[in-house]
Amino acid sequence: MPIEIVYLGIVFLVIVLLLGFRRPLYQAILGGLLAAALLYRIPPAALLRQTAKVFADWDSLSVLVSLYLITYLQRMLEARSQIKLAQQDLNGLLHNRRANAAGAPLFIGLLPSSAAMILCGDIVKDSTNDYLSPKEQAFTASWFRHIPESTLPTYSGVLLMANLSGVPLPTFMLGMIVPVAVLALLGYFYCLRRLPRDPGTPRSENRLRDALNLVRHLWSLLLILVLILAFKLSVVLSVLIVIAACALVYRFRMRELLPMFRSAIEKNLLLNTFLVLVLKEYIAYSGVLQLLPDTLSRLPIPPYLVFALLFFLGGIISGTNGIIALGTPLAFAAIPGGMPLMVLLMCMCHAANLISPTHVCLVVAAEYFHITLGELVRKTLPMVLLFSVLMVGYYLVLTMVI
Repeated sequence: MPIEIVYLGIVFLVIVLLLGFRRPLYQAILGGLLAAALLYRIPPAALLRQTAKVFADWDSLSVLVSLYLITYLQRMLEARSQIKLAQQDLNGLLHNRRANAAGAPLFIGLLPSSAAMILCGDIVKDSTNDYLSPKEQAFTASWFRHIPESTLPTYSGVLLMANLSGVPLPTFMLGMIVPVAVLALLGYFYCLRRLPRDPGTPRSENRLRDALNLVRHLWSLLLILVLILAFKLSVVLSVLIVIAACALVYRFRMRELLPMFRSAIEKNLLLNTFLVLVLKEYIAYSGVLQLLPDTLSRLPIPPYLVFALLFFLGGIISGTNGIIALGTPLAFAAIPGGMPLMVLLMCMCHAANLISPTHVCLVVAAEYFHITLGELVRKTLPMVLLFSVLMVGYYLVLTMVI
């Protein structure tokens, strides 16, 4: 095994150990950064260059900007009780606490932004307080919020793999119906089935009125979706437009808006997110991801399992897009896979994303629910492994029937 891969294991071990000693996330990531710099012998000039890339590369910087803007929008909605009122509308319409806790993150998961986790956290906490622990709440918000990311072409990973594999998006999305259902069922039986169905509020006496009220209270989120999906605007620009619209619609005065500029600065959240982005840059600089295919190809297992492992491990290391860009051409050149192979590889990416320490959404969820990243990963890991095994079986079924 190449020594660079061993070094990577040491970097992640340092992070895990520091989290195990209950150190704050920023200290654990800093420990990982120091280990990476020393083990990979990254020169000081390269360290500065890779760190600066977080600000120079708009894809990275936009994550930090969108986190701030979504937090600002959240402050505005809280000031007018819009999320709480939407929760009451959902209670009346669905009259099912479990459906609220799962459905709201699924809906908000349509937003391709890690900052959407903050809004998921608000609704999940309201729906599950007194019934689920903070670790279970964080798992619920993260698990259901990410289900759309596995399938929808609003996410760059899906578009990139479809482009590189040549699999038509409608065919891929048809093949993902079963994985999406499995994800929903696993999340339900793992946590949500323990919730009482009755939300403790009266049933809706007028479903049409409550449905219209729900739209009225969530129009800001719906508008963000429309701007992103229909008009192809960026997340940052879409949220800025909605913030301006909310200021007019809700008649905010300047003396209300100005304090929010400061209160929307979640220092720990932004710092932790920044450090995770820097860690991704250090790992990318090391070139370790390029070594994985050759290393895994020596294992005595079928080729489809080699690539499943490659996408799972690569997704944990670098995130979805990095391993998709590297591994998809290799996989489809080695295996005449079509839709079944794309489904398998995307499911492996999705599973890896749910436990990757470089995944910004997990940082946001852990920070919001005041738990450690290690606690969230440990809570999620059993379902991730079970989902991965089930998806290997699903791939074998697809290859037999297609």
